[in-house]
Amino acid sequence: MNRLAIEGFDPSVVGSGRSVLAGIVAVVVLLVGQVKFPDRSLWFSFVVIAVGVGIGFGFLTSLALRTESASHGAVVIAMLPIATAVVATLRGGERPSLWFWLASIAGTLVVLVYVLARAGGVPSGADGLFALATVAAAVGYAEGGRLARSMPGWQVIAWGLVFCLPIAVPVTAVAIAVSAPAQPTPRSVAGFAYLAIVSMFVGFVAWYRGMGEAGVARASQVQLLQPLLTVMWAALILGESLEWGTVAAAVSVVLCIGLTQRVRIHDAGARRPVA
Repeated sequence: MNRLAIEGFDPSVVGSGRSVLAGIVAVVVLLVGQVKFPDRSLWFSFVVIAVGVGIGFGFLTSLALRTESASHGAVVIAMLPIATAVVATLRGGERPSLWFWLASIAGTLVVLVYVLARAGGVPSGADGLFALATVAAAVGYAEGGRLARSMPGWQVIAWGLVFCLPIAVPVTAVAIAVSAPAQPTPRSVAGFAYLAIVSMFVGFVAWYRGMGEAGVARASQVQLLQPLLTVMWAALILGESLEWGTVAAAVSVVLCIGLTQRVRIHDAGARRPVA
């Protein structure tokens, strides 16, 4: 959907503008739900979520997709699960077992081999943007999953998007001013709407709820499914070719998910989330 959106809008506008639209939706949902403004002690966490998943991930991936395919980007971002697990260990007090780390590292190594082989041994500038996007998302995921232990997942992402608005609005305004005029088409508008409403809000409602219940490290490994699914959708919707190397890499990292879901993870701070 990101690839569809940048067919009619500048990548920088898509990267930040989707957070603006998602933030507006979040404001409406919070007002309808009559949710009180969060305690000041939680503000830092919401800023982290805002910068990580509200602006950082979307903005950087949109820029990278100017020169790379969606299927390639999906496999590179397969490093996100292990990055999220690392942040969960440092920030959330989770302690995955050795087998968990071995399975996660195996998936990451497959990704790195794929990137280096496809780039002739030298990663591209787009790969660097994907890597930075991965770090930004990992921090935002881990922080949101930690908050979801004690508050509903939909409120976590809603407030994260609200805290993102002071950043996203001026960034989007500047992006619109300096970029080429938009040339919207039904495809690009549909892609942009999906990114804002589904990817930035609705999807996170379930994502943060799941992380709050299962633990950030374990839940993050489910995202190893993303490369395979994105490669398939890119072929069906965008007509991108299915290279055997891409498919093999995607399938390989998906196989690692089995072991990461079977091992035990000690989580000293886990609490049941609010329904």
